[in-house]
Amino acid sequence: MSNKKPTNNDDMLLFVEIVQVTGRLGLSMAGAMCGTFVAAQLTMTDAALFDSAGFVALMVLVGILGFYLGIDVPCLRSSLAKPESDRPRIDPIELLSRIGTFLAAIAALISVYAFVFDETMRPTFEYMVASWWMVGVVFQIGAGLIGRIRLAKAAG
Repeated sequence: MSNKKPTNNDDMLLFVEIVQVTGRLGLSMAGAMCGTFVAAQLTMTDAALFDSAGFVALMVLVGILGFYLGIDVPCLRSSLAKPESDRPRIDPIELLSRIGTFLAAIAALISVYAFVFDETMRPTFEYMVASWWMVGVVFQIGAGLIGRIRLAKAAG
């Protein structure tokens, strides 16, 4: 049995981790709301595929995963990263995450507008908005997973 007391540094690290997870849970709730609005707009297209509880649940779940994993992509510490040159470069994983977040958010914004103001959009446009949503959250999920895999490989 160790008599070693936790240090203030350990307490601070625990606090930072709790805050980070809490923030990501908030982002996942935003993703769930976005998914709900996109699903609600699609159910108004009269397509039988989109008019089911399973479809709505899938859209909410994908939104939760996308916003939880993809918005907060872990980065390699500068000591682990090996820059190829002195010029600043764009991390492709961060770029993927940010493009995904933009696509998912713009799709949700259009869906919220159409849903709240009871606007009728052409089915072609609704499907295009839905594809922005799906591509966006897939980009977010992919970026989040790739970033975590990259970090694990660098640490191990």
